[in-house]
Amino acid sequence: MSKISAAFANGKAFIAFFTCGDPDLETTEAVVRAAVANGADLIELGIPFSDPTAEGPVIQGANLRALTGGITTDKVFGLVGRLRRDLEVPLVFMTYANVVYSYGTERFLSSCQRLGVDGLILPDVPYEEKEDFLPACHKYGVDLVSLVAPTSSQRIAKIAREAEGFLYIVSSLGVTGMRSKINTDLGSIVRAVRKEASVPCAIGFGISTPSQAAEMSSLADGVIVGSAIVKLVERYGKEAAPYVGEYVKSMKEATCTFSQPVIKLD
Repeated sequence: MSKISAAFANGKAFIAFFTCGDPDLETTEAVVRAAVANGADLIELGIPFSDPTAEGPVIQGANLRALTGGITTDKVFGLVGRLRRDLEVPLVFMTYANVVYSYGTERFLSSCQRLGVDGLILPDVPYEEKEDFLPACHKYGVDLVSLVAPTSSQRIAKIAREAEGFLYIVSSLGVTGMRSKINTDLGSIVRAVRKEASVPCAIGFGISTPSQAAEMSSLADGVIVGSAIVKLVERYGKEAAPYVGEYVKSMKEATCTFSQPVIKLD
């Protein structure tokens, strides 16, 4: 079992996303630590990119602020090094193919291995093109996390069979962002995934309230929250850590409403 999959072993996982360097790396380090202290089981670190096509306006704005502030991939790796001095929680990068290509795929993934990044999510890389990155991920022991969207239909089984770390189920069509209601028939997607996947599945995109977290936890092995956390950081800036910690605590408690791991269907 990979370190990422192990994060789901003791019940439903809460996964928190942060845009690195918004408003600065010191604040990112503080809010990540606050999230972990309040129950986050896995951390997604967004490496800023100038054209984040999967993101809504909240995370787009965070990317722009970080890049304007001079954040680079090397500086993000430096942040990981500081976090890894004492944090054991799995860390996963979420970024875009061009960030990895421009850094150098081998160099990027060897740095992940050296500094303790456990996984990589590339939302702009279709399943059919993952071979551009998979060999290097395997070489350096980094799980390449796949995504399943409501439009994946006939591809769900194949994606699920080959999934690593955990399978990221996208709750809604479109970009990231908070939604008042999630109308996708996620139950049928999760059932299709469970028939094939040997790794846990987590639902993301649009989840922002404890009631939504509890509902999604009743279906999947974990929930992923990004925009709601990034919005807190935008609002409170350098003072965001206690607010993020309080929010993560409430969301983790909601996921624990359904604390037992879901049995994989035969």
